[in-house]
Amino acid sequence: MPTEIPAPVPPTGLPALRRRVNAVLIASQILGGLGVAIGVALSAVLASEVSGTDALAGLASAAAVAGPALLAMPLASLMTARGRRAGLVLAYLVGALGAGVVVLGAVVGSFPLLLAGMVGFGGASSANLAARFAAADLAEPDRRGRSISNVVWATTIGAVLGPNIAAPAGKSVVGLGIPASAGPFLWASGVFLLSAVVVAVLLRPDPLLTARALAGAEESGAADERSLKAGMKAVRASSRARLALVTVASTHTAMVSIMSMTPVALSHHGADIQLIGLVISGHIAGMYAFSPVMGWLADRVGRLSVIGLAAGLLTGAALIAGTAGASHARTAAGLVLLGLGWSAGLVSGSALLTDSVPQAARAAVQGLSDFIMNTAAGVGGLVAGLIVARAGYGWLNAVGACLLLPMAALALRGATRRTPKSA
Repeated sequence: MPTEIPAPVPPTGLPALRRRVNAVLIASQILGGLGVAIGVALSAVLASEVSGTDALAGLASAAAVAGPALLAMPLASLMTARGRRAGLVLAYLVGALGAGVVVLGAVVGSFPLLLAGMVGFGGASSANLAARFAAADLAEPDRRGRSISNVVWATTIGAVLGPNIAAPAGKSVVGLGIPASAGPFLWASGVFLLSAVVVAVLLRPDPLLTARALAGAEESGAADERSLKAGMKAVRASSRARLALVTVASTHTAMVSIMSMTPVALSHHGADIQLIGLVISGHIAGMYAFSPVMGWLADRVGRLSVIGLAAGLLTGAALIAGTAGASHARTAAGLVLLGLGWSAGLVSGSALLTDSVPQAARAAVQGLSDFIMNTAAGVGGLVAGLIVARAGYGWLNAVGACLLLPMAALALRGATRRTPKSA
């Protein structure tokens, strides 16, 4: 696949180009969010059924998060060389294949095969995460937070709908000899394939390659200045970039760790699949529905202020959910706050990261960010199941809150320094 050479874009054509790129990204986010949410809603339950123990249930979420971590650096290299479109299409195709393997693992009762499929399934999350940076490629510097948040918001439609159609998806495959809890993954595979087609056909011209062309040779840099090594060098040179990496990693790890085991905790207190779906839907609504507000705040009051807001929301979520006990309403409220905190941290951290490194290194740094956040969250998901099995859901929330301390300390340190409004 040859590297696309975008046609020159006159300044008067930029607004229309931004709208077109955002429209395609929004469409793919809706579909991708639907596919991911269908599977995530029952991943821990399916893992518990196949493995026969709750202690291993967290491995499913850990494997799903490991997928984006493993794919992040190869995707960054691919996007750096060939643009956003090639990377997004590959990620969706890997997700579709992985979802199919999950179904196969459930049918034959193989837990290792199920975990392998979950790793691939997580590849679709790589596309959803990378799309936020694609939205920032052509955005004006003082609107990056809003551009990122608008694409993140688009996931709301599919993500909220996904858990609520998990039950019908499960019922639709019972006659095929497929376990009901695996049915959502079969549906997800088809949705990811459709997402790949949308991006491959409609995301033209490529936003990253176009942004480089608009920046000119001096700012976009030579090939060696766009390497992963150059990206790591750019992070080491910027304290704000390091804060951004800590922010997205901490918020994502805390969210994944707590959210992944909430369905298991709810089921232990008598919740059925439909109630679990509703609680997860509320959580996902918190993650995405208010992201435009977080983007607006990040642009208007500053990235650091919204990072502080994220720390407060996530801590409050852990306190409420961790002390909920048998109260499904309290658990649901905690999960909504958990989603809001994640949204604030992801949007502000992503905007700060893009602000803090040169244009030439952005794709590599963004890939590094996704690698770190998903690796950390993968470990968190793995440990989450063990914590719940040995100490309980309340202790899991306490540990999740402690993960936020480095982020809060770095943000406070940065806020005491003289910083521009957008920082």
